[in-house]
This record gives sequence, structure tokens and C-alpha cells, in this order.
Amino acid sequence: MRVEPSSGWTTTGASNTSPTGKGKGQHCVDKVKRCLYRLWSCNYIEERDRKQPGHLVLLQNNLIGWQEVKRPIRMASVGDETLVPEGQNFGAQASGVEWTVIILTCQHKDSVYAFQRELEIRQRKGSIAAGVVLLTVEDPEAHVGSGGATLNALLVAAEHLSARAGYTVVTSDVLRTARLLILHMGRDFPFDDCGRSFTCFPMENPSGKAEALVCNIDVQLYLMTHKLGPGSPPGVWVCSTDMILTIPSYPDICWNGFSGARVVTVPGTVSYAKNHGVYLIDHEGYICDIIYKGTEEKIKECALQDGRVPMVSGIVFFSSEAAEKLLATHVIPPLDGCTYMGLDSGARSVQLSIFFDILLCMARHISRDAFVNRGKRILQSGDITPPNTDMATMRSARAVLWQELRGIPVTAALVADGGYDYMSLSADDHIRNLTRRGSVSDCFVSHHVVYSKLTHHDLLNKNCSVINSVLDGEIRIEPYSVVQHCHLEGPIHLGSGCLLSGVDQLSSLSLQRHQLRDVIIQGHHIRLRGLKLRIFTIVGRLDDLQVPFSNSCSTFLNIPWSTFFERTGIKKEEVWAPSHLDNNLLNAQLFPILHTSEPIGMEDVLWLLGHESGQYLRKWQSAWRLSMREILSCLDQQAELAWRQQLFLTQAQHQVQSTLHARKDNSLCPLIRAAVCEGQEQQILHTLDTVAASTKDLGIAARALACVADVLSCVAGRQGGLRSGPAANRAWTEAFSLLESGNVVRGVEKLTEERGKWLNRPDRLVRAARHYEGAEQILIRQAVMSACEFISIREVGLPPMNHWVVAECPARIDLSGGWSDTPPITYEHGGVVLDIAVLVDKLKPIGAKARRIKEPKLHLVMSRGREQEMAVEISCQCLEDLRDYCQPHAPGALLKAAFICTQIIQYPSQIPLTDQLMAGFGGGFELHTWSSLPHGSGMGTSSILAGAVVAALISAAGKSCDTTSLIHVVLHLEQILTTGGGWQDQVGGLVPGIKIGRSKPQLPLRVDVERIPVTDEFVKTLNDHLLLVYTGKTRLARNLLQDVLRNWYARLPSIVQNTDALVRNAEECAQAFMKGDLSWIGQCLNTYWQQKKCMAPGCEPLAVREMMTILQPHVHGQSLAGAGGGGFLYLLTRKPRQKETIERILRGSEGLGNFSVHEVEVDETGLSVCITGPEGHPNHTQII
Repeated sequence: MRVEPSSGWTTTGASNTSPTGKGKGQHCVDKVKRCLYRLWSCNYIEERDRKQPGHLVLLQNNLIGWQEVKRPIRMASVGDETLVPEGQNFGAQASGVEWTVIILTCQHKDSVYAFQRELEIRQRKGSIAAGVVLLTVEDPEAHVGSGGATLNALLVAAEHLSARAGYTVVTSDVLRTARLLILHMGRDFPFDDCGRSFTCFPMENPSGKAEALVCNIDVQLYLMTHKLGPGSPPGVWVCSTDMILTIPSYPDICWNGFSGARVVTVPGTVSYAKNHGVYLIDHEGYICDIIYKGTEEKIKECALQDGRVPMVSGIVFFSSEAAEKLLATHVIPPLDGCTYMGLDSGARSVQLSIFFDILLCMARHISRDAFVNRGKRILQSGDITPPNTDMATMRSARAVLWQELRGIPVTAALVADGGYDYMSLSADDHIRNLTRRGSVSDCFVSHHVVYSKLTHHDLLNKNCSVINSVLDGEIRIEPYSVVQHCHLEGPIHLGSGCLLSGVDQLSSLSLQRHQLRDVIIQGHHIRLRGLKLRIFTIVGRLDDLQVPFSNSCSTFLNIPWSTFFERTGIKKEEVWAPSHLDNNLLNAQLFPILHTSEPIGMEDVLWLLGHESGQYLRKWQSAWRLSMREILSCLDQQAELAWRQQLFLTQAQHQVQSTLHARKDNSLCPLIRAAVCEGQEQQILHTLDTVAASTKDLGIAARALACVADVLSCVAGRQGGLRSGPAANRAWTEAFSLLESGNVVRGVEKLTEERGKWLNRPDRLVRAARHYEGAEQILIRQAVMSACEFISIREVGLPPMNHWVVAECPARIDLSGGWSDTPPITYEHGGVVLDIAVLVDKLKPIGAKARRIKEPKLHLVMSRGREQEMAVEISCQCLEDLRDYCQPHAPGALLKAAFICTQIIQYPSQIPLTDQLMAGFGGGFELHTWSSLPHGSGMGTSSILAGAVVAALISAAGKSCDTTSLIHVVLHLEQILTTGGGWQDQVGGLVPGIKIGRSKPQLPLRVDVERIPVTDEFVKTLNDHLLLVYTGKTRLARNLLQDVLRNWYARLPSIVQNTDALVRNAEECAQAFMKGDLSWIGQCLNTYWQQKKCMAPGCEPLAVREMMTILQPHVHGQSLAGAGGGGFLYLLTRKPRQKETIERILRGSEGLGNFSVHEVEVDETGLSVCITGPEGHPNHTQII
């Protein structure tokens, strides 16, 4: 026995190659050899559970292949971020085939540009790789067959590649390294005006970067690119798109050393094969014959071991050598008549089948005489036009095929778990295909409603399908009925077994008066000599389009013709001309398209059901009517595609509105990308403008503006520069001022007006996007300022002049939940953060002191530590000196903003600063701040310092507030400072000990704090196990904040899911503290760090990653404090009092930079405020 996996029969199982795909064919051969001896004498199939590895298949006493079925491992990804290793495709399946050219053949020249655009849209949406050459090729003449269309497409592709390579003539050399995919649209399809290729399925692609209807061609593209094509050598794949192909697994087809042709086949039943083609395959896997509509006896000769037969699935591969030989035939008469070049040279057209002409001549058992002289012309069941090639020309063409292609080996690859359904001319079959929920591939998910807007979802049976439609009002749809590409207005009752396609809103009103069941009603766009019309057809679900009228089984609208004629008064001679011999439903002139005096509409076909026949019969008789065949020949497919796009956009606009108004967490990014790819961005922008201007909810308006920024950035693509950048161009000032004043409607109008001036270049689009994010930040600030409702400040009397009010605060460590406190996440999702107030090296590192002074000015002093190191002094003597209070990086901005926030100073104001100070306080203020923590430490320094400043200032101004009010004051302060922070830092540093803060998903924004009850003994234990390591790396949280907010507003699924997880982990961490379980707490810390990295990719510098890896064996858990990116790393060590040990470990490691290790312990007092005498001696202390 000889084993030839490279040339013979191949059965396929799950792919199990290395991630690089290296040695894929050899991998298969090696496995066969290892088991060869054990199976040498076997002559049976060893049946095993397919879940067990090592399933071996024998057929006809010969080892023919290897199948090893393992659980597939795929990576579940959202956006550009991998979340969870659910599974993984090995080898070439991971990236798919890198096609050189994809060619789509179509029958009608008027549709070439429309379908070319469809391919280009798919390329822009990412389902076709960016570098692939896309060609839509018109068949050189109608009805050249799949073989002729293949030869013509191959010639056109070779011509394009030759020109790209610099040749002046067509050369087959360009095929040697090229990977071509030819997709045949095939003939017209009575049940979809865009053909079988663009028949839409009730499916979605959850992993798609842009929303898109799933058509049959999309499924075929995915299967060819990711399942059947990977691993194949350079060559030409040819795929019909007139069938529904199901490939659940990732077939592992052996391609080692392959040359010739290979067909892909799937098993089918003998009964199904009676109306289709089957392969006769010998024990070595070679094709011996191809049988079409054979007898049951003949078909059974082709049976596999399980009794099923290998179907002609419509897919074949030609190696580059075989493709070169096929291409060479285009210059040989009469085969030159298959190509545009031959027809342009005066040749007569020839009709060829790729399977029953081109491949058949390669089959082993076919003789020359049988092929050339006795071969019958094959008319496939899907063809609705008879062949146009005479038998003499056919014999001549076959003689050339035999001469040129005979000797090319053609083998089979059987996909054992695959399925095949030809898209026949049966309406019943078509409805069944559109209502079944089986998965054709793991990439697509079936739903009974896809890309549709409905007002009464509960009226739809789950076994119906609604595709790309708008259903307004009460529309009831029974099981096994389909509505696609329609805009219907209820009330409408659609019984079972119906198909409605292409019905517009006005025409749908006629359906309200009819009870429909088992009928197919379609609206068609047609073009007659430049005249564009929308007309309607109606047939029955059980009607056979091709059965002759004389046959007793022939029906129209599911009833015999005689009954129909009697019911309507129509005569047979009015439907078919007396001279017409081929009388069937397909060519019955039943459907009115024009009338001399009255408009033609839906009622002009609905009456054929037998209602109100009198007036409609006369109109029908006097109208210009066409048959279904004639209608299909003058379809305006460009108009039909535009109608579908319009419906898709309508439901997309509704989805935008409902998502924003209902505050849903689903991402609009795929929809935005879809609109941009299809050139519909202006409509989406208008919808977003409308939402932003009409809502009373600032959070909804802010998200709408953020989505506008996403649209603008998407239009700019990669040509416009970085998304983050300044947003203070004076051209946008008026719009910003209106938003700041609370006039959102006028503000949005001015934004729209200004936006129109920035759409001409990618760089200006990105700059406009930045300004929309700036406008969004204004609305966020206003939303957060609703927290002022929970601020209560009371008068207590001024302290003596020159007496200092000193406020000191601990730092904070966030243990879980961070980012959920950040606006707008905190008021849209709800936030929960658990953190600890801590002393660093036994000191409160953050503080401020304020006193009244006689001079009516503001004297500000900022230093790095208590000892006034590197102090910066600023003197504000007029209101103009406070102008930069909202610029975070301006010197003293936080301190200036604090005076304004606490209303000690009114700004802007007509009253001079000196007058305000003297009238209210009898003098000015001196304010000092300090922090011994480095900038960007991640320990909440700026927010906690803001709390200390406010506490000192209001006390110095003779006022008082509780800690809850102070937390909300800091929120307010950071908004007017435009830093946009959350609330966790001030909660962590102002409230003592271990606590959990919570905010509900609502406005006004309120923060509630709960102390976590722990024992003194546990606090001591915790102090012994906590350490801080300063990493020497700093990063501004704002740099991370912009990306996080952008992703949150985009509602990237990874961000939404991670935010849910942050909140859950915070609550779990609180439980761990109450249990006093250090190990559990450490697990929460590690989880928290992973969640931070998901929230803000890039927050883990390489040096920090190396440091954490080194420390991992010595800690229960660890995380960078705050937003990450640098600053302090906090550790929960496995052993107590490990400061020296950790220092020694880090010093022994290279490349960690300037680090330092610090003791840390829980602070039990929080913010402390005391008033001292003129010389600094304390008079009394007040803890708030």
C-alpha cells in the first residue's frame, strides 16, 4: 500500500500545526507514518469518539488520511485588545490567506461598478485585507458558464498583475507566486435581486470591526480565507457563491508538494444528490468521474463508507502550474470565445462549465471519445436561461480542453463535517435557508432579527427572520416567514411561509388589508431604457418556476392555473403569447410595470390573490407587463443596493438614538466605522447633533459629542495625526462659551457650524475631533458640578489675623476599584473604590496652611516639603493675576482655583480683588502648600492636597464643613481646574483608615463613604506587611485619562466588562479585609493590577514589569498606585517587616534605575486641621 497525502484523497480534521504554520504538510505525513504499521492490515473503519485525539480513518482497505479532533482554542478579542484565551486557531488559520487578487465575476455590465464598490466597502471594513487587488469582472457575454467566466477572470487578473509587474503583454509568470480567489456570482436569482452572492442571512459577525449585513459572499470569503485556503501553495481558488456551505471545523488539508487541481467536497445524501453533482473518487483520492443528476444506482457507486456521497460543492483549487496551463487556452479557438479578448477579436462566445467541462477532462475514468464526442451539454438546475453554444462548437472546445489539460491530476479534499445546500429556485427552500438557525461558521452568529428597527418586538415569532428592515407599528410575523430590506407600517399580519423583500413604507400600506400566507412578495428596482421604476411581483411558496404549464403539478400562488384563471378572469393567452412554446411561471407575463394613465403599485399584484378582481382586471389587461425572467434581465442592482444601504442607515440612526437616550453600554464604534466606510458619516453626525441638542441630560449630550469626535477621527483615518492634542483654538471659543453658560442647544449648533469648516483635510478633522472632546469635557464638568448639592459650609467666625490654619493629610493607597470613580464612568456606570489612608515613613506627607494678612493680596507659596524646599512664591494683587486658574500646569493654578471654588474670591467680577478682600476679610491671605511625595507618585497627591488647601482656606475664612462636603468640594475644584479627576483620592486621604467609597449611576453625583470594620490586631499585621517602592518612573494620570474616557464613551466591550469587574473586585476586597485574610487581599490586588492594565494599556513601563516579576515570589499581591505608568508600587509581602529584604533583592537586580523602599502604615486620623498662634504654636486642634 502506498500513502500519498500530497496527491491523493485527503480527509480533514481540526488543524493542529504550530502557530507559524511551518511544516503543515509534513506534519500530516509524519502522523500517518507513525501509525502506518499498526493499521497496515486493517480493512475497517475504527469508530471512536470524535472528542478523543487520534481518530484514524480508513476507507476501501487503504489508509487515506488522519483526523485528530481537539478542542479549538480561539482568542476572544474586543477591539484591538485580547481579553480571555478562549481558544486559538493554529497555523495559517490565525491570519488567513494573504490573497493577491480577489476577482468577482458578474453577469450584467451595468452592475460591475456597484459590486466593485461592495468589495471595496468590505475592504475598508476589514473583512478583506488592505493590500488585496479587487476586481469585478463582467462576463464577456451572457451565459459563458462558470468555466468561461473562470477563464476570463483568470485572464483579466493576469493582465492586471502583468501591468503591475511592468510587463507590456500578458505573462503567466505572474501567477507563480500569486494567490488568486475567483468568486462567481452566477445566474440571476428570482428571490434576491442582487443574486445569490449578496443574499443576506439573519446573521451578525460579533468580531467585525464595522457593522455589516452578512451576505452569502461574506461567508464564502471567510471560509476561503480562514478555513479552506490556509496552507495552500500559490495558485487559483475558484468558488461558486450559489450555495450555502457549512464548514464548522478548521480543515487540515495536506498541501505538501502539491501540484494539479483539487476539489473541496462535502458529504451529502443520495436523495439530495439526485438533483446535483457528485464525484466518483478512487481509493487514492483521485477524481474518476463527475456525475450530474445521475440515477440512484450511478450515484451509489460514488458512496463513501457511511453511505453518503461526495458532493460537487462548487470549490476547486488550481496550483500555479495548472493555472498557467488553463490560462494558455485563452488564445486557442474556440476557447478564446470565453474571454473578452477573444470576443473583441471577433470570436464567437462559448459556454463552459468549470466542473463538467474543465475538470471532467482531468478525471481518471473519462475517455477522449466519451468526453469530446458523447459529452452532453449540462444545464444546471439553477440556470434559468438555456445554453447558447451548439454541439459542434462544444465538441471543438472539449477537444482543446482534452489536448491542453488532460494529465493534470485532480484530487479531492473531503470536509467530513461540512454541509452543502444549493440555493435552488424553490421559494420553500429559500425561506427554509433564511429561517434556520444553524451556524455556517464560528465567525457568524444567527439571530431572528438583525440590523432592524422594530416597535413591537414581542409580535415576532422566534422562528421568523427580519433582516435589514424597519417595522413601524403593530406587525405580527408568524413562524417560518422572512422580512428583508423592507420598511413596513403596521398593522400587518404576516402568516407563516411568507417572504417580503424590498417593500417600501408607502406600498406596505396595501398589505394592511390582506391576510398573507405562503406567498413571496418582492419589490424590484428595474431600468428600462433609462426609465427607473419600482415594481412588484408575487408568487406562491410552493410554486415551481420552471415546471411547464401543461404539467398537472404546475401552480401559481399555490393553486392550479385553472383555478387561478377562473378566480381572476385572466386568460391563458394574456399570460403567454400563442407562439410561445416554453410556458411556465418563469416567463408568464403577469406583473404590471407601466400604465398609460394610472400609477402601478402593490395593489396591482395583490389582487391576483383573488380579491376585488373587477377593476384591477381591466387595469391589469391594459398595463405593460413583464415576466419574472424579463424583470430579472433588467434589474437595477445599483438602485437595489442603495435601497438596502438606506435601510441600514435608517436603523443605524435609530440605534444611535436609542443607545444614547437609554444610556446603553453597547459600543457605537462598529456602527460609526460602517457609516464612514459606506460614505454615510454626515447622516450619523446629524443624528448625533440632534441627540446632543435635544437631551436635557448632560451625560447623554457629552457622550453624543464624544461620538462626533469618534466619527471625525474615523473619517481622518491614520492620515490626521494623533488623536490627543490641544483644544483651545479661538475659532471654537464661541461654541465653548455657550456650553459653559449652559446653553447646550446653541452651543451644539455653533459646534456644527464650525465643524463644517474643518472637514477638508485629515489633519483638520483630527483637530476638530480634539475640540469636540474639549466640548465634551465642558459638559462633564457641568455634570460633576451637580455634586455641589451635597456641599454644606457654615459660618463659624474669622480666626485672629496672622494665625495659621494648618491642614495635614495622609497619602492614600487604592486597593481596588480605581477608574470606576472617574467621571463620567462614576455617574454613568456607578463607582466603588476601596483604599487606605497611609503614613509614609511615619509622616503625613501632604499639607497646607493659610492665614489672613493685612495686605489685600493673595500670597501663594508652594514647596516640595515641610521645610519649604524649592519654594515657588506668587503674589496676586488683582483679578487678572487669577486668569490662569483653569490651566492645570500654570504656577499656582490649584491654589487660585481653590479661592474661586470656595467663593472667597468672585471671579470674574467687576469688583477689584483688593476691594473683595477688604470687604469680606479685612485683608488678604497667605497660603502655603507642601508635599513630600514626588510629582506623579500615584498616591493621590494633587486631589488630597486640594482637600488640604480647601480645609485650610475655609477655616482661615471663618467657615467650616464636614468631610463629606469637603470630598464634594474637591470634585468641584478639580472640574473648574479642568483636571477632570475622580473622587477616590480625596476619599482615600481625607477619611481615616480603610474604607470603601461608592457612587450610584445617576446625577447629581454623590459619594458615600463606609469605614471597613477591622481589628486593631489586623491593622498592626497589615502595617507589618505593607511596603512602598518608588519606581523612579513618573507619568501624569491625565495622559492616561484621555484614552480611558475616550474608550469609555466608545463603550468598547473590554472597557465596559472591565468596569463591571473593577466594582465587583472592590466589593470582594472589602470582604477580604473584614475576614482579615492577607492572601485573599493579595489576590484582589493582583486582579486589580490586571484590570488597571486593561483599562489603560501602556500603564506598565518595562522597568516596572521587570521589578514586579522579581518581587512576585515574595508578595501576596502588588500593584502600581493610582492610574499607573510609574510612581509608587505597593506590596503586600508574604512575610512581615521585609523592607531590608526587598531593598536587597532589588539592589541585586540590574536595570531597575533609581528606586527607593519606604515604610507605610495605616493612618487612623485622616485630615487634621489645627489653628496656631502667630508664632506657629498650636491653640487648638480640630479633626474634621
